[in-house]
Amino acid sequence: MSAKDTDWDGVRLHVVTGKGGTGKTTVAAALALALAAGGRKVLLVEVEGRQGIAQLFDCPPLPYEERKVAVAPEGGEVYALAIDTEEALVEYLEMFYNLKRAGKAMSKLGLVDFVTTIAPGLRDVILTGKTSESVRRKKKDGSFIYDAVVMDAPPTGRITKFLNVNDEVSGLAKVGPIRNHADTVMKVVRSPETAVHFVTLLEEMPVQETMDGIHDLTEVGLPVGGVIINMEHPPVLSEDDLAAAAAGTLDRDEIVRGLKAAGLEHDAETVAAELIREAAEHAQRTALQEREKERLEGIDRPRYVLPLLTDGMDRAGLYDLAEALRKQGAA
Repeated sequence: MSAKDTDWDGVRLHVVTGKGGTGKTTVAAALALALAAGGRKVLLVEVEGRQGIAQLFDCPPLPYEERKVAVAPEGGEVYALAIDTEEALVEYLEMFYNLKRAGKAMSKLGLVDFVTTIAPGLRDVILTGKTSESVRRKKKDGSFIYDAVVMDAPPTGRITKFLNVNDEVSGLAKVGPIRNHADTVMKVVRSPETAVHFVTLLEEMPVQETMDGIHDLTEVGLPVGGVIINMEHPPVLSEDDLAAAAAGTLDRDEIVRGLKAAGLEHDAETVAAELIREAAEHAQRTALQEREKERLEGIDRPRYVLPLLTDGMDRAGLYDLAEALRKQGAA
């Protein structure tokens, strides 16, 4: 399925996951910028406590409150929230049990860590609950505060357990506020307004984790969005040269003559050997990318491709990635 076959107009919660090292936080930020373009207001949520969003947007560490971090093309705005588990638990206790003072006392005594350790499912309910509340929140006129919410979620290996909070709290509570809260969260997570996007590199392990993650989400009835291929390395050689490099049949003498013609008389032999080695590595990587692309084509989900930014990632790079997602129909 190509990106053009997709329509995300009804999706308001975009969950972004991926194997560690695939750049899921960067992609989540770029997606938020893409969604905000055209005057929309988008919230970007971080749940892992790494302050990755602040680093990307080159701003101070985010407090536990929503802060504007970027202006999108055509007047849109991106706000960000780094959810602090401790603060969120205190807020949760105040909201459902009227225990604000007790919650703060628990925090000082270290009981928050104790509670979330003996009941890890509660931690996920709190984190997903805070995000889903942002999705549901409305103005006085009945319109939504945010047009979309993007969650920089935990890695692929934990995403199904993280989102499937009903199963996680089944051993904690059958009735009461915790159960009701989990049910409310699941109504958002399972709804057509939610899509879980997978970020991958064109490498064997990330692609396999993506395929496994999509299978696991599908098994429990959670909504799968698209697959975002990040940091694709474009081929710099022609197909014929790639084939020759892979087979080790590049014309060494011709390369040496070319180098000498360019003025590298003394180092031509050494440089030619290095170029041939790099060409072989490039051919190997290009072939690997094509194999992994073929594997991903077997997944009946939209695919988006983001290029490798050779100058590194900065704020301008984020806007470039956001524009690439927009052009491919991701926003």
